[in-house]
Amino acid sequence: MATATIETLQEKVLDGHVVNRQEALELFQNSTLNEMGAIADALKVRSKGDQIATYLIDRNINYTNVCVTYCKFCAFYREPGDKEGYVNEADKIIHKITEAKEKGCTQILLQGGHHPDLTFDWYINMLSKVKKAHSDITLHSFSPPELVHFSGVFGMPVKEILKKFKEAGMDSMPGGGAEILVDRVRKEIAPLKASTEEWLGVMRDVHSLGMRSTATMMFGHVETVEDRIEHIFRVRELQEETGGFLGFIPWLYQPGNESLGLKSASGQEYLKTLALSRIILNHCLPNLQASWVTPGKKIGQVGLKYGANDLGSIMLEENVVASTGLRYLMSVEEMRRLITEMGYEPHQRNTFYDLVN
Repeated sequence: MATATIETLQEKVLDGHVVNRQEALELFQNSTLNEMGAIADALKVRSKGDQIATYLIDRNINYTNVCVTYCKFCAFYREPGDKEGYVNEADKIIHKITEAKEKGCTQILLQGGHHPDLTFDWYINMLSKVKKAHSDITLHSFSPPELVHFSGVFGMPVKEILKKFKEAGMDSMPGGGAEILVDRVRKEIAPLKASTEEWLGVMRDVHSLGMRSTATMMFGHVETVEDRIEHIFRVRELQEETGGFLGFIPWLYQPGNESLGLKSASGQEYLKTLALSRIILNHCLPNLQASWVTPGKKIGQVGLKYGANDLGSIMLEENVVASTGLRYLMSVEEMRRLITEMGYEPHQRNTFYDLVN
């Protein structure tokens, strides 16, 4: 049961109080899972209503798996020269998009490893050809660490690259590569990847050019609860500055075929962190996505009662998490059933959270 002090804080949050870092920690440490869920759900209803929950139909297309960042939690990448390394050229990407559109896809998540040899012109030509062939699809493209990598390889400022990519066909940016926005953690799990300030700086540039993005958090590995809170607050502070984030997506680290070799966090830990995300972000970032790929479909489904208003994507193709050995398939029918079972009307959305049906 909550103490009088924590009850007072819980009541303040329900009355609209925007928490600080210390209050967020007190809530997480001293509230039960059910209490956190009830607060998060109440805030979500205030921001988004209690009638619908949304989902997306997209395809995750990786243009390459060759990478020189060597993240310890990643089982997807291959080193340059590896016989399993590949580069998908524009024609293959176009074919994959054609297949996906036949299944109702509205977004392509287009990302890849940090390839040391692909040129600026390769990316411009790829984006231009894909956009010309599929002008109606949203190219949700790259990630902040990829842009930092490009800047070093091309010898160009990030913002200039983004301008050119936008002209070529890039529509928005996913929040990949955030992991935990605390450099102590980043140095342990991904020492060659973009720093916290670099990740945030790329997103600031994306938003300044009129593009929108999402933000993610991969947790349940070497970070502390305080680190998670710091991450969410860094996202909140940039959102208060730019208003450019469309949604927040916290997801669990998935062990398997990678060098960290840790145990994954529990479903309860996931749900409590999801609820905390709603509590911290509700006033400025109302779209919170429950992940079903790593915690599982049932936990993802229950997340709709722990602050989430969106159950994520059907994902007609997904390769990064699948490389750990975890493969989940989701049909539109199952997605709609999962949402309906929780008492909501299921509606397909696009990247920008506009309803498609």
